[in-house]
Amino acid sequence: MNIIAGNIIALIGSLLMVYSGIIKDKKKILFVQSIQILLFIISNLVLGGITGAIINLIGFIRNILCYYDKYNNIEKFIITSVSIALTIIFNNLGIVGYLPLIAIVAYNIFMTTKNIYLFKSLIIFTMVMWAIYDFTIKSYTSFAFDIFTLIANIISIYNIKNKPKKKR
Repeated sequence: MNIIAGNIIALIGSLLMVYSGIIKDKKKILFVQSIQILLFIISNLVLGGITGAIINLIGFIRNILCYYDKYNNIEKFIITSVSIALTIIFNNLGIVGYLPLIAIVAYNIFMTTKNIYLFKSLIIFTMVMWAIYDFTIKSYTSFAFDIFTLIANIISIYNIKNKPKKKR
């Protein structure tokens, strides 16, 4: 029963994630993503994914800081340090339990890059980490959306690289 409940909650969160992709206002995106993250926290807890819940909670805090324009290098360092400490303390899944941590640390380090290829590659990398983790905790709806996001970013990189050059 927990698997079904966790996946229904994850599905709602995943649909909000897709919805946030079509919103054009940054504050509204952060608001919708914050609700999405809260649902992922609940889903991870229901499915026994403690480190995923912790990383999502920290992502929620990061989004709130971004919403109020209070996310700078000091906050980034604190959030990354807290993520590492809490994951080490509460990890209940061995190596797989560290995958959300690897994803958030990589994302925190490279999320401000202006290089679109690096940013898209970052998303692909983090989605691989989350896909393995979500599959392991039986969050199959999250896993499916992780794979869709991964594929969409691969296609996006391909399209950007193969975009016809404008003639002058």
